[in-house]
Parts: sequence; structure tokens; C-alpha cells
Amino acid sequence: MSDSESTKKLVKSEEDWMRQLTPEQYRVTRLKGTERPFSGAYNDCKTPGAYHCVCCGQPLFDSATKYDSKSGWPSFVAPASEEAVRLETDHTLGMARTEVLCARCDAHLGHVFDDGPAPTGQRFCMNSASLKLDPKDE
Repeated sequence: MSDSESTKKLVKSEEDWMRQLTPEQYRVTRLKGTERPFSGAYNDCKTPGAYHCVCCGQPLFDSATKYDSKSGWPSFVAPASEEAVRLETDHTLGMARTEVLCARCDAHLGHVFDDGPAPTGQRFCMNSASLKLDPKDE
């Protein structure tokens, strides 16, 4: 994907998203759902590679920044680039959290918290249903 393709906003109808995604992917990415802890395909995944948005293919996270936060969701210390994601305040569940969205297609990915390890101190806590791993060729 070229830089101009990755920064171009992708907009689709809800019907198009429903046809493209599984029901769980749609629930998580388009309806801002959350998968159950410890249930996602990538929670314990150690495969090297790049994690892309399941909706638009935008590169989001690199496995080199993934760590076991013991939270039940895949966690990363930083996105692949600052341009890959956008952050928004989320006031659901009676608290203020920071929602992480794909910058290209606005898919809900998860939330970021300030309790992660060095060097960023951040924990990007993502839903496996919002990600697609592109394994690195060894």
C-alpha cells in the first residue's frame, strides 16, 4: 500500500461492511464492540509479522511491539506509525477512556491505557477481531 493510499479515507456503506466482515468482526469494528478477554486469536500469538486492519488492510502494529499484558487482549507499546491510528475520547461504561481507531477507515480497534511498559508507558489493548496478521517471512 502506497503512502497516498494509506492516508486516503476509506468509506463504505454499512451493508458493504456487513458483506465483507464476519459478524464478530462487524460487531467489534463497526459497532465498537469488545471481544471477551482471552478469547481472541491473537492474544497469545507469538508469530512475527505486521498486524493490519481487518477492514481496510492499513498496517497498524508490528509484532516487535507486542507484549503479554496479561489483560486478555493483544497489547502493543506503540502503533506502527503515528498516522496509522487516531485516538478519540470514549465516555461509554461511565468512565473516560481513549479509544483507538484505524485512521483510514475508522474501525474500532480497542483502547489505549497509560499503564504499559517502557519505552512508551502505553498499552494499546486491541481486539483480535479488528486485526489481521501478515506473518513475516523467515
